[in-house]
Amino acid sequence: MAFWPSVVVATPAHSGVGASLTYRSELLLRPGTLVRVPLGAREVLGVVWDCATTPPEGLTEAKTKAVAGVLEGLPPLNDRWRQLVRFAAQYYQRSLGEVALAALPPQLRDLSNVQLARRLKRRAQASADGPGPAGDVAAGHDLSDEQRQALDALADAKAPVLLFGATGSGKTEVYLQATQRALFSQAEAQVLVMVPEINLTPQLEARFRERFEPLCGAGAVVCLHSGMTPAQRLSSWLAAHTGQARIVLGTRMAVLASLPGLRLIVVDEEHDPSYKSQEGARYSARDLAVYRGKVESEALEANARCQVVLGSATPSLESWHAADQGRYLRLAMPARIGGGALPRLRLVDMNHQPKGAVLAPPLIAAMAERIERGEQCLVLLNRRGYAPVLACHDCGWKSACPHCSAYRVFHKLDRTLRCHHCGFTERVPRACPDCGNLDVAPVGRGTEQVEEQLAGLLADVKRPDGGPARVARMDADSTRLKGSLEVQLATMHSGEVDVLVGTQMIAKGHDFRRITLVASINADSGLFASDYRAPERLFALLMQAAGRAGRDAAQSATSEMWVQTWYPQHPLFASLKQHDFPAFATTQLTERLSAGMPPYGHQALLRADARTQQAAQAYLNAAAQAAVGLPHFEDVTLYPAVPLTIQRVANVERAQLLVEAASRGALQRFLTAWQPVLLQTRSLPEARGLVRFAVDVDPLVI
Repeated sequence: MAFWPSVVVATPAHSGVGASLTYRSELLLRPGTLVRVPLGAREVLGVVWDCATTPPEGLTEAKTKAVAGVLEGLPPLNDRWRQLVRFAAQYYQRSLGEVALAALPPQLRDLSNVQLARRLKRRAQASADGPGPAGDVAAGHDLSDEQRQALDALADAKAPVLLFGATGSGKTEVYLQATQRALFSQAEAQVLVMVPEINLTPQLEARFRERFEPLCGAGAVVCLHSGMTPAQRLSSWLAAHTGQARIVLGTRMAVLASLPGLRLIVVDEEHDPSYKSQEGARYSARDLAVYRGKVESEALEANARCQVVLGSATPSLESWHAADQGRYLRLAMPARIGGGALPRLRLVDMNHQPKGAVLAPPLIAAMAERIERGEQCLVLLNRRGYAPVLACHDCGWKSACPHCSAYRVFHKLDRTLRCHHCGFTERVPRACPDCGNLDVAPVGRGTEQVEEQLAGLLADVKRPDGGPARVARMDADSTRLKGSLEVQLATMHSGEVDVLVGTQMIAKGHDFRRITLVASINADSGLFASDYRAPERLFALLMQAAGRAGRDAAQSATSEMWVQTWYPQHPLFASLKQHDFPAFATTQLTERLSAGMPPYGHQALLRADARTQQAAQAYLNAAAQAAVGLPHFEDVTLYPAVPLTIQRVANVERAQLLVEAASRGALQRFLTAWQPVLLQTRSLPEARGLVRFAVDVDPLVI
């Protein structure tokens, strides 16, 4: 007897391939079973979505390819996981297989059943060697009144919880205690803890391992992020899927991991834009976490829930608005552990500083004073490299990238010009390529240059032990090699480094106990940007950076946040000075309400990549014209096509078209009706030269 499974495979939405493909099988395959199936000349991994006993109309056994093999030994992906994937595909206008297969570890596609069985056996042995849950993991960990109240409220919450805690208020301990409750409530319970960036996983992983591995076994805590090797990702995914891993720590990709016993989801730094994917299936991991908690809760018995905790000192305005509406439960933790004070803000008016000064003299003096007392300083500049541009002032040549509409960044350490968009790299020319002028100079400054200048300015400053001040840098370049991030974090925690210069990766989540001064030296870049979200991002970045100072209560009274600015009277700084996020959020939400911007309005972008800018915009305008008369067209507004800010990357021209609607439902209904039209428009003469198109729902960058 033959069966007819519908299998989803990794096909992008713009390919036009259906949601699933029908194959033939001699076995009745359960939904969620992982299989290998032929697709063209290849054999690919797929997920069985359902299995019929009769062939679909028009298909015969002779016309249908057979399933090549089943991945044996793996439990099927459960109904709740498939519901999450189905929702993500529908909401973000992607194909079902594109989302489903992106959630699986890449190495799973290449393993034979023998290799898979070997890995499963290894995981089972590792799990059997460790002890099971026992005892009270919270013993010896005192809680503040605010932490205790938050945990009590969390236990009774019937809605997602927005944990609005000041930096240093002990949110991580609340996560740990909530994890303890979840794990000990049920033998198979699992917890998902998400962080926005890979560099935040080492210290959080260390705390979870220290707390839970002695009680739950050596394999109880696993990580899932893109910085892992394929073998590591496969091992962690298998541990999570089989229930052997009790706690999964990961970045946005972890929200789609298979966790059959999921009882708690924690989204730390929930405001961070890194939770929104900018390529492939452009999903928001934070929003999917909230939906996943709802799906998991509906499948549990009465009074049982899969709780979702969104934590941040500077919540996203979408989450803040949801709490105002009562859809989320907001829990406040405004006090720092130990009664420490938040750092005092000092604005440095650059209009009154020496001309051309990168670092104000009063700031240098304050840093020297801290170093001499044995304290640490942090300098924030969200731009890596030595200088953004290398330029010839005789003829006007600039280090433009030949493949992108952007400049190549000057990296002094290896004497290269490097494009941060396409990766094109060349050695720095000895003279101007256009006029031969030998005086080619850097314009602007990056973290490399600030590190170099600080080392010179602080050369005569001595530490308490009599040694010279040490300046270090932490950014994507300095942490590129495996293990380098952990080494740099260790030097900061041990006190070997006196001044740390870095990008936004140093501004959030880290618990550096000796930092008493934080300085932002280029804060004005976000004040007048065209992006309406720029003030929100800048305020969050500065508040998060300020939170690195004074985390030791004994030093908090003297901790400071210095901000160099040309516009000290800007209202954003008034709220920042008071550490008053609610006032800032109220102002921003009022402005967005008057403009109909999210969260009061809803948006999507149709993006097009083509060989020429004209072709990209022609496709978008043709798609907009074809949308006239579609169902719910009258409920949306389509704007003209425009180039992206960086309109050419790797010789591909990029353009976009904005779609707005007053309600989320109206936007979704229109996009669903528009999707087949977008596929048909590809075949029109206007679309000649189109490389690809994609719909970005709830975009963060416009």
